[in-house]
Amino acid sequence: MTNEISASIAKFIAEKILKQPDKVIAEDDALISSGLIDSFSLMDLALFIEDTFGVRVEDTELNAETFDTLNQLANLIDGRRSKGQ
Repeated sequence: MTNEISASIAKFIAEKILKQPDKVIAEDDALISSGLIDSFSLMDLALFIEDTFGVRVEDTELNAETFDTLNQLANLIDGRRSKGQ
């Protein structure tokens, strides 16, 4: 399931944030710390995750420690879904 989550997030980032639909984003590529996405895009990404996967993202989680790779995001979403959040 995490691969499907990662793929969906990668597609959103490539198409909607970067405006580069053919861009390949690996599951362990740094998103924030590399500068691939900025703080404005981070909010868009958080809203996409909340709307698409039905999980709440806290403002305090919008940082490179929690939100920096597709793997981290997929694990966060999986964890919240399994808890019924």
